[in-house]
Amino acid sequence: MKEFALKGDQVKPLATGRGGCIATDRITVDGMPVGYMLREPTTSQHDSGWWFMAGDETQEYMDDPSHHCIYDVNTIANYSPDITPLLDAPPCSAFERDAATGKLIAVMYEAPLE
Repeated sequence: MKEFALKGDQVKPLATGRGGCIATDRITVDGMPVGYMLREPTTSQHDSGWWFMAGDETQEYMDDPSHHCIYDVNTIANYSPDITPLLDAPPCSAFERDAATGKLIAVMYEAPLE
């Protein structure tokens, strides 16, 4: 059973109605901020296309499906509220946290390896 960094009563309506996303345990369990986010094209109205990672996940980590799960986008916005203004970015967008400024900046989109 996963022990989440935020409890249900701590989740506020910051980005509601945006559908589902994939996020890693580095964010939801370890409490790390979103360090890398990308939006894939999707054909499902319930799938936002967003993937959220801390940015230090290895390919081996990502290959283990127990390390990531589907969440409501609003849940992940509560872990890193600074993602909220970026959620309207079109598919094939990606953002990475700049080490110097701590801000999420646009970077070249690369499709995730599943």
